[in-house]
Amino acid sequence: MEAYANALLYAIPFFIVLMLIEIGYGHLVRNQKYKVMDTVSSISSGLTNILKDSLGLGVVLVSYPYLLEHLALTQIRATWGVWLTAFVAIDFAGYWNHRLSHRVNVFWNQHVIHHSSEEFNLACALRQSISNLVGYFPLLLIPAALLGVPEKVVAILAPIHLFAQFWYHTQHIGKMGWLEYVIVTPSQHRVHHAINPEYIDKNLGQVLCVWDRLFGTFQEELDEVPPQYGVLKPAATWNPIHINFQHLWGLMQDAWRTRSVWDKLRIWVMPTGWRPADVEAKYPREIISDVYHFERYCPPASLGMKAYAIFQMTATLALLLFMFYNYGQIGFDGLLMFGVFVFAGIYGYTTLMDGKPYAAWIESGRALAGLALLLGTGDWFGLGTYWAQGPWWVGLYFAITLFAGIYFRYVEKGTEQSPLAY
Repeated sequence: MEAYANALLYAIPFFIVLMLIEIGYGHLVRNQKYKVMDTVSSISSGLTNILKDSLGLGVVLVSYPYLLEHLALTQIRATWGVWLTAFVAIDFAGYWNHRLSHRVNVFWNQHVIHHSSEEFNLACALRQSISNLVGYFPLLLIPAALLGVPEKVVAILAPIHLFAQFWYHTQHIGKMGWLEYVIVTPSQHRVHHAINPEYIDKNLGQVLCVWDRLFGTFQEELDEVPPQYGVLKPAATWNPIHINFQHLWGLMQDAWRTRSVWDKLRIWVMPTGWRPADVEAKYPREIISDVYHFERYCPPASLGMKAYAIFQMTATLALLLFMFYNYGQIGFDGLLMFGVFVFAGIYGYTTLMDGKPYAAWIESGRALAGLALLLGTGDWFGLGTYWAQGPWWVGLYFAITLFAGIYFRYVEKGTEQSPLAY
């Protein structure tokens, strides 16, 4: 986990720089694809995901080393052969994992966060799940285990394979000629994120597009069918933690409400969106029928609220980078406490972005808890060791949080949507 945390110290700034370049380019060509609140929500979602992964939260059904030990039939000798085989095996497994996530009700819950943005840009790529708490992905790597691909090779390639899926979340790159027949491109992935009937559940490949062409899930982007983004049952919130568990909560409600015992059992493995007939009739849910004319989620937000959202996201990112930098010294219990503060922070300010009345209590509560910890320990998880004034700045951050939570709830009322578009 510490090695993963160290890798994130370099990966996160790199992703941020690429997003800033895309924002700058969009501004330059007057074709901006970013909106403040959506972008803050997307980046905040990414922060929850990397925090969950860096803390090792979840249960792995079976590990790859276990499969390798018990299933290996041979061992590839050539160095280049090992790396090539491992990459293809990971991509093949990724395709089927992705396909399961789109086709099976319970698995959709771990993927819906990625599709929840009604925009499509590099920030959208950061919308990754925290609800995938049961790890089954190694089971899809059985072909690699049979061929004896070493676990270290898989461990190195897996994050590289994940990071390689970032760049194609953009609308500023058109079709790429012969590469369209080899790798997943921005054009292909725009199709994947679209809710147009022509595009639903298509282009499930992650790096190589050969699997879509081989298994019948490929769809070219059509000039006459401009992609519309989001999910057919809109998330209608900026809170990534809510989005992560909305679908699961809906399944639980349907399983409880249906009178059929058989439906209570099978709802989890039925096709995505399937609901028991009696529940569907009594508790209908609104689904987007006209993808070109639906109301996108955009609650009123003042310029001050947008500035505060950016401030909170930036401060949370800074706190996380310090956690990764000091990962080994903080200790397990400290990391868990640090994680609680970050999760509570993201939950609090994104709830405030939604305009929920109870957001002020969350913001005030976490601010007071943070100030109490600072006063009690005289430090912030060892920050004072590296920067003597660091704990004072963290204290100022919590003071601002306390004030802002009250201000935006009780002082600033009836605000109108500001003209700031990105």
